[in-house]
Amino acid sequence: MSGLSRKAAIVGIGATDFSKDSGRSELRLAAEAVTAAIADAGLQPSDVDGLVTFTMDTNMEIAVSRAAGIGELKYYSQVHYGGGAACSTVQQAAMAVATGVADVVVAYRAFNERSGNRFGQVSAAVANQATSSGTDNAFTYPHGLSTPAAFVAMVAQRYMHEYGATSEDFGRISVVDRKHAAVNPKAFFHGKPITLEQHQASRYIAEPLHLLDCCQESDGGQAIVVVSAERAKDLPQKPAIIAGAASGSGTDQYIMTSYYRPELAGLPEMGLVGRQLWEQSGLSPADMDMAVLYDHFTPYTLMQLEELGFCGRGEAKDFVRQEGALEVGGTLPLNTHGGQLGEAYIHGMNGIAEAVRQLRGDSVNQVEGASQVIVTAGTGVPTSGLVLTHD
Repeated sequence: MSGLSRKAAIVGIGATDFSKDSGRSELRLAAEAVTAAIADAGLQPSDVDGLVTFTMDTNMEIAVSRAAGIGELKYYSQVHYGGGAACSTVQQAAMAVATGVADVVVAYRAFNERSGNRFGQVSAAVANQATSSGTDNAFTYPHGLSTPAAFVAMVAQRYMHEYGATSEDFGRISVVDRKHAAVNPKAFFHGKPITLEQHQASRYIAEPLHLLDCCQESDGGQAIVVVSAERAKDLPQKPAIIAGAASGSGTDQYIMTSYYRPELAGLPEMGLVGRQLWEQSGLSPADMDMAVLYDHFTPYTLMQLEELGFCGRGEAKDFVRQEGALEVGGTLPLNTHGGQLGEAYIHGMNGIAEAVRQLRGDSVNQVEGASQVIVTAGTGVPTSGLVLTHD
C-alpha cells in the first residue's frame, strides 16, 4: 500500500440543485456548493485553508474563497483534462492534508453547462487554440470529428467489431442509470425511468451512439471536503477513508482522440489508474461492494469494467447482460445516484458524493453493507480514480 493510503478522508459533501437553467452565475453555484459541503462536515468557512478545482472551471480559488467567506489559503491547485480531473482533485486534496501542507481542503466544480457554454457542441475555438491541444484537435476537426459524441463513436464502433458488443449492451447502462435516477429526488430525471426499447428508438447522435447513450448537459455545482484521517475522527459525519487515489495518462494519449495506439478499443489510462488503486488500497475488484463509473457515454462504461478487472477483455457485454447485475442487490451495483446519464453531468464530482453517501448509509438506493467503493473520473482523456472505504 502507498504512503497516501488511508491518510485522508472525505468528511463533507455539498451540492446545488441540478438543472438545465440555474438562473445564477457559476461563481454563485460554486460558493453554494462549497458552503454546503463545509457545513455538512461540521466545520466553519474559516477552517478551510485549501481549495482544488479543474482548469476548466471558471471560478478561481481566490474568488471562491471570498464568496464563501473562507479567508486565507495555504494551498490551491487546478487539475487539467476536463472530467478526468474529478478524482484527481480529491487526490491532490488528500496529498495536501496527509503531508500537513493544509488542514481542510475543499475540491469543487461548478458550471452552467446547459444554459451557458455547452461542452457537447461543436466549438471551432477548440481547434484554434494556440496550444498543443489546438494542434492535436486540428487533426480531427476538419474531418467532422468535432464533438465528444463523435470522438467516442469511433472507439465504440471498433469495440463492437472486435468484441461483439451491441447497441443494446450499451443501452443496458443507460437503463440501469435511469432506474436509479428515477427514485433520486435530486436527479434531473427523477421519476423518469426508461426501457431498453426506448433507448433503441432514440435518435442517433453519432452512430452507434443513440441520444440515450449520451449524458445530459447540466447546470450545477458539487464540492467535497477532505481532511486527515486523524482529524476526521473528531467530525460529525462518518468519514469516507481514501484507501486509494490515482491519476493516469496512457502511451500516445490524446484528449478523447487517442486513435494512434496499436489497440483502439480500450482505455489503457484507466487500466493504469486501476492498477494503482488496487496496489495502493491492498484491495481488488472482488472486494468492491459497488462502483461509480464515469458514464458520459455508455460504451466507455463497459470498457472500464474490463480495464479495472471486473471482467476480462471483451467480456463486459456478457457481464451487463446478466439480469439485475448492475442494480442494487446485484453483482456490482452501478451508479446508484443515476450517474451522469440520470442524475446530472457535473464532471464526475457528483459520483464521488454518491460513494460517500453509500459509505454513510444514506443513499436513496442504498447497497446493504456497502463498505468499499470504487469511483472513476472522465474517460477518453487522462483520468483518475478513488477507492473509498470505512477503515
